[in-house]
Amino acid sequence: MVDRPEVLALIPARGGSKGIPRKNLRDFAGAPLIVYSIAAALQSELVTRVIVSTDDHEIAKVARAWGAEVPFMRPDQFAQDDTTDLPVFEHALQWLQKNQGYLPEIVIQLRPTSPIRPVGLLDEAIIKLIAHPEADCVRGVVPSGQNPFKMWRINREGQLEPLLEVAGLREPYNAPRQALPQTYWQTGHIDAIRSTTILTKHSLTGDLILPLMIDPLYTVDIDTPDDFLTSARLISDPRIKAVDPLKSRRQFPSEVSHLIMDFDGVLSDDLVYVDQDGRESVCCSRSDGFGIDLLKESTATHPLILSREVNPVVSARARKLDIEVFQSVNNKDLALQALIKERNLDPAKIIYIGNDLNDLAVLPFVGYFACPADAHPQVIRQADIVLKHPGGRGAIRELVEKILEEQRKVIK
Repeated sequence: MVDRPEVLALIPARGGSKGIPRKNLRDFAGAPLIVYSIAAALQSELVTRVIVSTDDHEIAKVARAWGAEVPFMRPDQFAQDDTTDLPVFEHALQWLQKNQGYLPEIVIQLRPTSPIRPVGLLDEAIIKLIAHPEADCVRGVVPSGQNPFKMWRINREGQLEPLLEVAGLREPYNAPRQALPQTYWQTGHIDAIRSTTILTKHSLTGDLILPLMIDPLYTVDIDTPDDFLTSARLISDPRIKAVDPLKSRRQFPSEVSHLIMDFDGVLSDDLVYVDQDGRESVCCSRSDGFGIDLLKESTATHPLILSREVNPVVSARARKLDIEVFQSVNNKDLALQALIKERNLDPAKIIYIGNDLNDLAVLPFVGYFACPADAHPQVIRQADIVLKHPGGRGAIRELVEKILEEQRKVIK
């Protein structure tokens, strides 16, 4: 493999889906479904280009945001309910060759509906295809969950007929499973195909297809809304090592200009105490307060509170800590962007700490996102760091000490 071939990862993502509307953009374990295929291609050492073929401008926008190219929009005639994959791939290769003079040697098909892929799967398929020049395609397969030799069809007379026969074996449907040939189910994880097979043989598999065995634990095919919930749990299964687009944590900033904090669940323990007159109180940590004092005394970092609630207790705590506070912030991302623009801040030097779903909106607009140990599961999945302490019980102190530690490293 001295001369590395040009390898294109092509991800087909049609906008119209009747079974699950907007399926490719729907959240799957914290990220849009299509992002898992993009991440798998970008993490490959052998893939040289990643392109999404779509007819949908919103999908194109998301794909570009996550690192894929969308050099063309797929024509409507290749984005119908009954459109097969072949014309989609032929169109992509022909467009790239005509408009960019680009023709890869190998094309990788990654179907977004099979998002749970083993780390290294793409490179394994590419290497296998290169090692077998006689092959047209390498296709991912898993052992069949049900043996087709025990399956039936109903004929026109309403009678059962065996689906398959086995040479030399009478009544295979009555035979023990061990006596039957092993069968495999093709998955949507990966197909590695020679471009000549697509353009010359007009096929996505060709004549000689090699199997790439995949652990059945990774078998996921998103067909129904329930599949999103049940399959998403696999991303956290300790038995598997799947490509996870949210595992690319950003580095802790060496310089922090602003520490922006949510209040409920961060500076408080997310509980509220209400007396018989309706007066509210919350529980905060003196240790967190002392940490904020240390931050102000030892660094140039500016701490402030960005809270959705309008509550006198938030104002009172901010006065006690002598820090700036913004309340009644329903759209934290818009408020943060306005603050950045107004004060000419560098987003890369901002750390935000939040604990709930509404805090995730700010993630793309700050340099680092932290959350307490007891944050919402989706926040924990997407945060750059998950602190060891819960909200209102030391999380802020822990984060401040990390800021101070990083500052000492810079001074040394």
